[in-house]
Amino acid sequence: MNDPIVDMLNRIRNAQAVLAETVFVPYSNIKYEIAKILESAGFIKKVERKGRKERFLELYLKYIKEESDRQKKMPAILGLKRISKTGKRIYKGSKEIKVSKGRGIVIISTSSGIMTSSDARKKNLGGEIICEVW
Repeated sequence: MNDPIVDMLNRIRNAQAVLAETVFVPYSNIKYEIAKILESAGFIKKVERKGRKERFLELYLKYIKEESDRQKKMPAILGLKRISKTGKRIYKGSKEIKVSKGRGIVIISTSSGIMTSSDARKKNLGGEIICEVW
């Protein structure tokens, strides 16, 4: 596995495809920070750190029920896109960061930690664009 963040995003995507309630992701500090941002933005219900020797994250996925069909659930996360990759890092200044879909969030790694693009703009910080969620 070359990119653990892509692995995390793919696990979330695959779990939502089969309407799973939870998904397990191998633990790392950056993945935990990304998951906490997804939780605070309302894309997932809850994040828990578990395990002692082999640590992992348990993400409780969030679904939205459509009003027309009570049985059908739609994932809260409609799309995940990794922007900066291991072979090509993408860095942007605070004024250059924009959400392409207009209704999601961009997660960015700054010198002050991992945060959303709106928080980075408020603090006038730029950094590496990790991913986009809508």
